[in-house]
Amino acid sequence: MNNLVSVIMPYYNKKNYFLESINSALNQTYTNLEILIVYDNQNRDDLEYIENCIKNDLRVKIIINDKNKGAAYSRNKAISMAHGEYIALLDCDDYWETNKIEAQLYFMLNYGYDFSHTTYQIINYNGKIIGKIRARETLKYNELLKSCDIGLSSVILKRKLLGDMKFPELKTKEDFVLWLGLAKKSVNLAGLDKSLMFWRQTPNSLSSSILQKLKDAFKVYYLYEKKNFFYSIFCVIRLSVYALFKKINL
Repeated sequence: MNNLVSVIMPYYNKKNYFLESINSALNQTYTNLEILIVYDNQNRDDLEYIENCIKNDLRVKIIINDKNKGAAYSRNKAISMAHGEYIALLDCDDYWETNKIEAQLYFMLNYGYDFSHTTYQIINYNGKIIGKIRARETLKYNELLKSCDIGLSSVILKRKLLGDMKFPELKTKEDFVLWLGLAKKSVNLAGLDKSLMFWRQTPNSLSSSILQKLKDAFKVYYLYEKKNFFYSIFCVIRLSVYALFKKINL
């Protein structure tokens, strides 16, 4: 296994968690990486801190947006500049087990998968483990439509899959749209049931805003999946019920 993997990390106001996140990428047992950090802060206050964290590691490149453009724009920009055959996604408040890429890439190459995601643990802002989401062996379009159980920071996929597809510029759920698009193309969304990623639930994150989530969920079904208005409303309600069920069972 010597395939180059491009790690994509959009950065926006994540100073409290960034060191743990970047170290989990830099310290991977699989070392053939390029790490693209997209600095998306309006100001430049955290740049020096980020540069200190990466310890002059030549595998890391910092890309600076001229203004705050959002995570979807930043990921798309980095993907367009990436050289790796594989793309690994990592948000700057999440982190990986040190063998994450090695184990996942072995799984993908062994079974011929172009896309995979893993089981992940949910942690709170203090780093305490509060739950776990298991990766299902396979996810078809109709199953995914009901509930998005793919943790973005657990995903590795072949860069060629993104040739004509991008993250839409939604504030939340942008990854959900992309996974649905891949599922519609019959890409096998393979799940590896090994806990290799830690997803952080923070109180002030966009993903914790219920109203924003509901608005974006409706856009997923109505605008992107072209479902009719009433079926889109039904899908949003169903998605919310599944999300509530998952929260209760953490």
